[in-house]
Amino acid sequence: MNITVIVCTFNRWQCLTKALGSVAASTLPDSVKWEVVVVDNNSSDQTWKVVHDFCCRHPGRFRYVFEPKQGLSHARNAGIREAQGEILAFTDDDVTVAPTWLQNLTARLNNDGEWAGAGGRTLLAHPFSPPPWLGLEEPYNLGGALAALFDVGDRPCRLTRAPYGANMAFQKKMFEKYGTFRTDFGRCGKRMLSNEDTEFGWRLLDGGERLRYEPAAIVYHPVPEDRTHQSYFLKWYFNYGRATVREWRRGPDIWRIPRRCFTFFKLLGVVLPVRTLRWVVTRNPQRRFFYRCSAWMTIGQIQEIYRQWRNAKAR
Repeated sequence: MNITVIVCTFNRWQCLTKALGSVAASTLPDSVKWEVVVVDNNSSDQTWKVVHDFCCRHPGRFRYVFEPKQGLSHARNAGIREAQGEILAFTDDDVTVAPTWLQNLTARLNNDGEWAGAGGRTLLAHPFSPPPWLGLEEPYNLGGALAALFDVGDRPCRLTRAPYGANMAFQKKMFEKYGTFRTDFGRCGKRMLSNEDTEFGWRLLDGGERLRYEPAAIVYHPVPEDRTHQSYFLKWYFNYGRATVREWRRGPDIWRIPRRCFTFFKLLGVVLPVRTLRWVVTRNPQRRFFYRCSAWMTIGQIQEIYRQWRNAKAR
């Protein structure tokens, strides 16, 4: 088996039907053997029926896996364990992939081992008119929270940042070498603590591995209605702040004082007041909300550093 596509899902049977239909329509050379592993992470809707239908319509192509431990990282790790392919491609249960997505994403991973993994381009599924407070272009771009958009341009290149889980692929041996997705990250029920995908990508980059950007490997991400409210963005950025702290590598102590103590007081005494002031005094709606989200992210970082310090002290 050359390629395994891993799709994890939780109570999204209607979206899943469309997503799996697009994956099933993938066009690859006859010489490439590939499969789709769908990991059901405790769904209570019609997920099993949907996957069973695809297994019947495409015998030998689709497989159903049930993962009882709640959480996206647990589900992805279950998919890795069950995968038979040498290359593992990941996408989400609420996207549609282009027919050539899988071929374009994985083609260069079959060669001489130059590339450890690849990330493709994730675009909006439909024309989207953002509310006036939402910026989707630099310098006030908040599109990452909207639909995990990933677009580094029109030309293939070496990635200097980690790709997103909706559109990425790695050689399976990378998980054997660097470990699987951290289970203290990743969405779990209503918990919005993400970054399990980018944390793994950064692990590879820090280890000197090469990741490739494939702009022709395209998936389309919808914008759910609940993601167009300011409350969603504020919650997302708060949890994003928490996740960034968990990604940080522990640096050397300064004067025998943990480095994060200095970071904590810098965030609390300098960064948060500055971002809050910019939010309060700015009249431009996009810039104003950008700095409000930045302040919420900083609050998340402060809370996570304090939580880690408190837990360490309790031990």
